[in-house]
Amino acid sequence: MTPQISIERLMASVHELGAIGARDGGGVCRLALTDADKAGRDWFVKSLHALNCEVFIDAIGNIWGIRAGRTEDAPVMIGSHIDTVATGGLYDGALGVLAGLEVIAALNASETETDLPVAVAAFTNEEGARFAPDMMGSGVHQGALDLDEMLSTRATSGDALVGEELRRIDYAGQDLPITPSAYLELHIEQGPVLETEGLKIGAVTGVQGIHWTEFTVRGQTNHAGTTPMSLRRDAGQVGFAIARLADEMAQELGEPQVATVGVFEVSPCLVNVVPDRARLTVDMRNTDGDILTSATDRLLSQAQQIAEAAECTLDIRPLARFAPVVFDDALVTRVETAAQNRQLPVKRMPSGAGHDAQMFAPNCPTAMIFVPSNKGLSHNINEHTDATDIEAGAQVLLDVVLDLTGGLK
Repeated sequence: MTPQISIERLMASVHELGAIGARDGGGVCRLALTDADKAGRDWFVKSLHALNCEVFIDAIGNIWGIRAGRTEDAPVMIGSHIDTVATGGLYDGALGVLAGLEVIAALNASETETDLPVAVAAFTNEEGARFAPDMMGSGVHQGALDLDEMLSTRATSGDALVGEELRRIDYAGQDLPITPSAYLELHIEQGPVLETEGLKIGAVTGVQGIHWTEFTVRGQTNHAGTTPMSLRRDAGQVGFAIARLADEMAQELGEPQVATVGVFEVSPCLVNVVPDRARLTVDMRNTDGDILTSATDRLLSQAQQIAEAAECTLDIRPLARFAPVVFDDALVTRVETAAQNRQLPVKRMPSGAGHDAQMFAPNCPTAMIFVPSNKGLSHNINEHTDATDIEAGAQVLLDVVLDLTGGLK
């Protein structure tokens, strides 16, 4: 019997996991290594055992489930993440992990044997919402990030450390590297292109580069009424100027350059006091690594000049530096062909968001499958993808897995 995706089974998993960390009013909050994340991890491990998978936890807390093949060769890996941002939806990351579970469920239900094993992984702290950088678990596994450094990483807000939190939630495992023969990730697009163009599948060609930077400005508190503008050391105004600069640079460079100020804090945060401290983050992205590096260098240099002109000090901390990544063309073509074989409108396209897949791309054939996002929304409680689109994407994933593992015999 040819294995087929059960959309009913897959959507039941989406809603079961989505109930863990559910927010009042909709959406979900499963920040990395919180109690909600632990509950989600426990659910995932239980689901893997129910599918008769061998389960491993590695040193950075990544969870692996492996379905045996006829050989003990390197597995074809399906992966993504189940941690979310604070105002997340049900599909970002989670869909890729749950589609991996569904692929194994479909193989089991049809009693399909594969030559190569099939692995499903949930990676630690992909979002970077609680601990920076993002893609932490996959980055450590693939050697792009140092394990000890990541274990000692402090939360962006609070004193929690990654290593301590892994031990607290009982997901500090052993360093058991699993090197895949290929890596696949199904993901919602998180943008409007597929929906706008009436397409069902994105055959993702790569991921744009990402630079995250934290700026901390220090000035001097003073009376808001009696201190002339020319004599202020206003950290808040310096922070605003850096934020405006990032936006102006993105507008000047044009597409595909983007810049986002996602965090902006001032203190003492009082209506009648000139702020003595401001902290902000700038997220800059571009598919061209040279342009991205040049833009970041210019931002840092001009930010320093702005601070000095206001007689403020400026601390600059890089949070993430990921170069653009190109996926394996032959594997991208397999995704494209699988979609065409099912008469699904498909488009080759880059990813604007970072993904665990980019960590695997330098080391093994890697590709991603995008499905449409309703109104292009993601990192939003109203994030949604229609079940018919989820089914189409999961079926393409299954078809490519069968092709790669010898399961079509």
